[in-house]
Amino acid sequence: MPAAGFGWPLLALAAWAACWLAYTTLRATGAPPTLAFAVVTVAGAALALFASTAWRRLFVAAGFPVSMLVTGSAASWPAWTWLAPVVALALLYPAHTWRDAPLFPTPFGALDAIGRRIRLPVGARVLDAGCGLGAGLAALRRAFPTATLEGIEWSRPLAAVCAWRCSRSRLGVTVRRGDMWSAEWSSYALVYLFQRPESMARAAAKAARELAPGAWLASLEFEALGLIAEHVIELEGGRPVWLYRAPFRQAPSPR
Repeated sequence: MPAAGFGWPLLALAAWAACWLAYTTLRATGAPPTLAFAVVTVAGAALALFASTAWRRLFVAAGFPVSMLVTGSAASWPAWTWLAPVVALALLYPAHTWRDAPLFPTPFGALDAIGRRIRLPVGARVLDAGCGLGAGLAALRRAFPTATLEGIEWSRPLAAVCAWRCSRSRLGVTVRRGDMWSAEWSSYALVYLFQRPESMARAAAKAARELAPGAWLASLEFEALGLIAEHVIELEGGRPVWLYRAPFRQAPSPR
């Protein structure tokens, strides 16, 4: 039961802030530290139920007790040092991208089967939309050795590291810093996504508007609801790869 109006990771940040506020309030009223810790930890676990996946629930629930443990072991640190994780998060994962997917690398070999299902002409342009650190580009190169591969990433540090890694690996790809949502997709033969369920409707709508007939949209793990996939490839561990071809076929509306 996702919390309405709280996109990820705003839910986690709000839950952690609420836990610390509650703990501070309880201590100010004279509650013993152990009792305050136990009460707030339980409250944080209750707030975690509003997260949409099991991993996010664990992340929310563990935030307060873990931060308490770290704070206790680093009580002598200067107060300004606690700004370092916030600054690092803002640089690596800008607020502009909070409604997109977090940094989840494409598993090695996850896209190998795409090259056996889809035949692209030599030099066909392929885009990894939200390329992160480049794991998806490496997987796409294995699947399409003759394609012209490109990656786009909003985070400046991630884009720089991705370009460096791809250069060292000699993948022969172009990585640029930019917004995948404002970039034009019309010239690509295939666009690859490893997004999140909440952003798939937006991605499918953009692909439907911009991809040329015959072009492909490939999504690791998450389905574009409302569209009929041309192929669904089941990977080890139950992860699917969804392949859609423009113009997309709409699934019949339930009656």
